[in-house]
Amino acid sequence: MGSDKLMTIMDTDKQLEICPLQNVAEAEACAQMMASSEPWLTLRRDYATSLKILTDPTREVHVATVRGEVAGFILLNMRGAFVGYIQSICVAPPWRGQGIGSRLIAYAEQRIFSEMPNVFICVSSFNPNARRLYERLGYELVGVLKDYLISGHDEILLRKTIAPVLKFKKIG
Repeated sequence: MGSDKLMTIMDTDKQLEICPLQNVAEAEACAQMMASSEPWLTLRRDYATSLKILTDPTREVHVATVRGEVAGFILLNMRGAFVGYIQSICVAPPWRGQGIGSRLIAYAEQRIFSEMPNVFICVSSFNPNARRLYERLGYELVGVLKDYLISGHDEILLRKTIAPVLKFKKIG
């Protein structure tokens, strides 16, 4: 299930650790973070729904902590027809703009590319900053899902690839 820890030093006084979700307290902190920030406010995702998604055993949740404080998380779908999908990524407001989102994505890519040659992510049309980040990290437009989650807003499907599926060799 990709349970290897990835340790990264962000600078001399901040230590970022990313590892699989450890306990209910972390899940609750992530659900609160999700339910109280964009794009989930616009998408009308409340705390209970967020917690249910984060504790779904068919998904992987990896949590970023800085000196023990939950700073963000990334939710992956590694099963079914859409393997390698980053379902959600969230960074707590005090930690935004410090590279944690990029580190979470790099961690997810390492996890996904060990099994599949494609990483997929959707970004809401009203979230241009996230789209710019994903494109800067090498994600390319696949298509637009018109009015997919809520009326008046589209979901933009992006992909990053390292090989065609039929030429890909699983690592390990």
